[in-house]
Amino acid sequence: MSGPVVQQTGIPGLLLIQLPVHEDARGWFKENWQREKMVAAGLPDFRPVQNNVSFNRNPGTTRGIHAEPWDKYVAVVGGAVFGAWVDLRAGEGFGASFSTRLGPGQAVFVPRGVGNGFQTLEPDTGYSYLVTEHWSAAAAAKYTFLNLADSRADIPWPIPLERATVSEADRTHPHLEAVVPVVPPRTLVLGANGQVGRALAALAPPGGGFDFRTRAQLDIADPAQLAAVDFSAYATVINAAAYTKVDEAQTPAGRREAWATNVTALAALAAACTAHNLTLVHLSSDYVFDGERTVHPEDETPSPLGVYGQTKAAGDAIVAGVPRHYLVRTSWVVGDGKNFVATMARLASGGVDPVVVDDQVGRLGFATDLAAGILHLLETGAPAGTYNLSNAGEPASWARLAAEVFTVLGQDPGRITPTSTAAYYGSRPGIAPRPANSTLDLAKIGATGFTPRDQFEALADYLAEA
Repeated sequence: MSGPVVQQTGIPGLLLIQLPVHEDARGWFKENWQREKMVAAGLPDFRPVQNNVSFNRNPGTTRGIHAEPWDKYVAVVGGAVFGAWVDLRAGEGFGASFSTRLGPGQAVFVPRGVGNGFQTLEPDTGYSYLVTEHWSAAAAAKYTFLNLADSRADIPWPIPLERATVSEADRTHPHLEAVVPVVPPRTLVLGANGQVGRALAALAPPGGGFDFRTRAQLDIADPAQLAAVDFSAYATVINAAAYTKVDEAQTPAGRREAWATNVTALAALAAACTAHNLTLVHLSSDYVFDGERTVHPEDETPSPLGVYGQTKAAGDAIVAGVPRHYLVRTSWVVGDGKNFVATMARLASGGVDPVVVDDQVGRLGFATDLAAGILHLLETGAPAGTYNLSNAGEPASWARLAAEVFTVLGQDPGRITPTSTAAYYGSRPGIAPRPANSTLDLAKIGATGFTPRDQFEALADYLAEA
């Protein structure tokens, strides 16, 4: 065997790993944990932070069954064991079991909520645990236990439990009917009152484990509030919170607030996600580009023109350092709230003939499609990284989109007066520069199986539902 081989078991997420062992007259050697090789073989990149070893003198020493609130990687470091695992997570698989013999050549990845137990088969056996959270008394209070002799799990212990060495605590753990199933880790959505946050709330499956927090409930720019979050309850954080006042960001006060929210607070959030091995989903913007290219791919070097774009570009660099991240870059967001389409619809019905710029080109990003794309990335387990996500179809200028709004609403599109960006803003101070081209290349997210709607189709649907 040239490298580790990862095998599925009958319990979702519980993986059996075959390890190469090199033996000679002196004994044996193995790479018990080698992150690069094991991730390449299919093991989750779970990044352990603590290594515990249980030493057991006599055959028949039996421990478990314990489900801790973290992922773990277990392996024998000397001797041999009979390992047993029971799914104690809420769901259809609750109570499913898997068992096998572990020697130096085997290891098991045990996801959070799956109970782990073992029985030693040889003298002086060592059992190693790599875990993703530091042990604490508070964490230990969240353990879930199952009785070693549970009849439904029906674990075929090689040495009968009445002859095994078992602690009194392990003998008295509850049977399956009395076990409270482990609740799956949840998803925390920040910025829940924004357009994308509200769209996520509308699309999230009922009972799907989402917690939505508005800025009033959790302001990530307040270090004390962020420090008070129990991140151990979550697997994913979706950050839809941001400072988005593009022009006010050009002012001294706005500049400070933009950097505080979009950079400093995001750095603290990213550090927390990294420390707890969480997936961070973060929304970025076309404003990280100067608009010189006609279409912007994900790997284009940022070149922001104004303060807002600079803070978003700095935030992108921070998020890229989180091991599990989806950096979702979008443009021209339209959802439930104040936005360009809603403004044009109000002007159309109010008899106002607007002047609209026609030298900025891009695509709308309807919040419903953005939320659907984010959920798609999470549900499919798409590779981590940066994904452009807006609506699809032919790019258009703001003026053309305004004309389409008027047309869909039965108004004369001739009421729109096109103008240039320079003429529209004139010499007014404090106006942020805008990228002339905001069109994002959507090929990468399309390759994951998600196809955004055409922007004109989505526009018609939005106006029909308004």
